[in-house]
Amino acid sequence: MAPTLVPQLTLTLKPGTAWSDAWERCLAVAPEAFYDDRVRNLWAGTWQSEGRALPATSPVDGSPIAGPPRLDAATAQQAVRACLDEHRAWRHTPLSERKARVSATLDALTEHRELLALLLVWEIGKPWRLAQADVDRAIDGVRWYVDNVDRMLEGRTPLAGPVSNIASWNYPMSVLVHAMLVQALAGNAVIAKAPTDGGVACLTLACALAVREGIPATLVSGSGGELSGALVRSPEIGCVSFVGGRDTGARIATAVADLGKRHVLEQEGLNTWGIWNYSDWTALTGVIPKLFDYGKQRCTAYPRFVVQRSLFADFLAAYLPAVRSIRLGHPLAVEQPGDPLPELDFGPLINAAKAKELADHVAEAISRGAVPLHEGSLDDGLFLPGQDTSAYLPPVTLLNPPPSSPLHHAEPFGPVDTIVLVDTEAELLAAMNASNGALVATLSTDDPETFARLSPQIRAFKVGHSKPRSRGDREELFGGFGHSWRGAFVGGELLVRAVTDGPAGERPPGNFPDYHLMP
Repeated sequence: MAPTLVPQLTLTLKPGTAWSDAWERCLAVAPEAFYDDRVRNLWAGTWQSEGRALPATSPVDGSPIAGPPRLDAATAQQAVRACLDEHRAWRHTPLSERKARVSATLDALTEHRELLALLLVWEIGKPWRLAQADVDRAIDGVRWYVDNVDRMLEGRTPLAGPVSNIASWNYPMSVLVHAMLVQALAGNAVIAKAPTDGGVACLTLACALAVREGIPATLVSGSGGELSGALVRSPEIGCVSFVGGRDTGARIATAVADLGKRHVLEQEGLNTWGIWNYSDWTALTGVIPKLFDYGKQRCTAYPRFVVQRSLFADFLAAYLPAVRSIRLGHPLAVEQPGDPLPELDFGPLINAAKAKELADHVAEAISRGAVPLHEGSLDDGLFLPGQDTSAYLPPVTLLNPPPSSPLHHAEPFGPVDTIVLVDTEAELLAAMNASNGALVATLSTDDPETFARLSPQIRAFKVGHSKPRSRGDREELFGGFGHSWRGAFVGGELLVRAVTDGPAGERPPGNFPDYHLMP
């Protein structure tokens, strides 16, 4: 009897979601910020045409999208000076008026929520569900600050100069726009560098909506090397807020330390999940797919499992079915025009170069002794016929990456899990602290006393008991240990304290060259 053939689905782009559709909507909503096929830079409250627009492609399918209009150092310095002028006026604006203008901005962002999310899909490859969540977290998080900021600002004043924001591309709304609006709410003008790798159109639209409501925002594009003198070293800058990798963060940390400048530097760390004397494998199976959200391209992803050797077989029995269930593909591909957008765990990585780099790291690790436990295939993904898939990488799981491999000691920032086996508690702690500091960690153990004894020895700002930890929202604090964080901690009241001046001699909680103070 001949085998039954399962017909292959033929997918199509959902009508109304093309990049051209999103761009036409941007031109209609904010013609001052978008024109022809490019975006403008923003300073002195005006959208400026200066800047050399670089070509850019979408990670979704390799098609052309708007690139950042890069400024030179001299023009960026002009923007910083203009931002200082705005700051000197804004810092004296009554809090009631600042709250009203920020609230009006949030209303405008809510009105254009779906367009902002669609831009995130095309620019940084976020699946629809996660793109909407990024926008919603920004809006809801800032609304919480509007409702609670009065008590946070008692006895505090805005900084002497504006806040400079340099952030990675992965969370343009819930991290960068969120921070900018809270900084403005606290009485500061804000300046942001658009990430080079993606998100410039989304940020441009968000800033256009904010500036219309009177928020003193500046948005510029350019290379880090070209703009760092203006955005980091300028005496006009009151605080530097950075989110990104350790190499760039270390250079900024050196600069701000030399200048004695206020700073918040969130850097990467190898977040780990430990398994020790544990038995609730059903719960672990349920959480594994969630850990692959956005292809682990986030600062609180868990790419490393440290597993008690005697539990390895049970761990694999729980882990492998879960990782095999992960869905990836084109975030806007549907079978029928009326179908909802697909429920995916992740789409592409940020670009094809990153996907190749990570695939090369995997191949090199295997050639040097790592054991591949799972290697997914793009054949199982949801893609349009003939589309470019060069930015996509299926999930990979490796056992014991060699010490010579970057996957042994650094965050991959992609869908690659590594597993390390240990036999003693000392080995467990050493493996979980491999990167000398992390943002989050989790220890899965059945015994509460074991968790209470071991968790303080894990060098992460947040340690979960059998559950993942995240950056958090609203009143939840956030920071990092070791090299994963420099400067003031944030979240809740601490975010406002980080960008305002308090009593003389105040020592904010944070990780500084001369002290480490937990909240």
